[in-house]
Amino acid sequence: MISFKTFPDGFEYIEVVNSIAKAKIALQGAHLFHYERHGETPLLWVSKASNFTLGESIRGGIPLCWPWFGMHKTDADMPQHGFARTFMWKLIDSKDLQNTSKLTLLLVSSEESLTLWPYQFELTYTLTIGRELSLELTTKNLDTEAFSITQALHTYFNISHISNIHVNGLQNKPYFDALTGENIIQKGAVTFNSEIDRVYQNVNKPINLMDKRKKITISTNGSNSAVVWNPWIEKCARMSAMENDSYKTMVCIESANAFDDARTIEPGDTHTLKASIVRT
Repeated sequence: MISFKTFPDGFEYIEVVNSIAKAKIALQGAHLFHYERHGETPLLWVSKASNFTLGESIRGGIPLCWPWFGMHKTDADMPQHGFARTFMWKLIDSKDLQNTSKLTLLLVSSEESLTLWPYQFELTYTLTIGRELSLELTTKNLDTEAFSITQALHTYFNISHISNIHVNGLQNKPYFDALTGENIIQKGAVTFNSEIDRVYQNVNKPINLMDKRKKITISTNGSNSAVVWNPWIEKCARMSAMENDSYKTMVCIESANAFDDARTIEPGDTHTLKASIVRT
């Protein structure tokens, strides 16, 4: 069943409930902020301090970073991670299938978007909610000239404790360390005992988040890069919509087209970034 709901202040979202799982997607930013299979803990982490308020991004779930990842290349006053995560989207299709629900949301260029990014585009986001969580973000160039994008599915995973986890699948991959400015090769599994902010390249196989009692596998198409992030103690205390100990129960593993993995899309062409996430 797919239904429209609102928080008391009018913040709109879509609630999905089927025989396998349930999910909640905000119309602002097409932001998936809840997904869980029945009888299990939520897959996604959302800050208890996050506000569900128009014009403010949600801290947690899966924000969409588009059409740029991180800071704008030339203008620091532009919104970090682009504008798609705070613009209003429209639900254009929904289906309840056997054991799954499928929704497609749409964002198109507008006077407002053109003041931030001077290109005509169509952006569709298809979410399949079931035993797996499948996400497809498709950019279509409706302009008369090519444009380049960087982007990410900025996924916050709910974990038992940061000391219980490690990440497999990135061994021997090069990464840019945003904290030191260095380019490094990953040796062994990714573990966490301090702040981590890394953009990995040449990512060509699934990534496994290993927790104490579960494994989460992230498989991607249309992407050769991935981001791993945890703010740790000091940055967590400084960040908005985060509690001081939030770093203990979340980690971000983001399917991306970032840095060297930027994509140029010719007029009339499309590019799809797809992630499939399954808990075992």
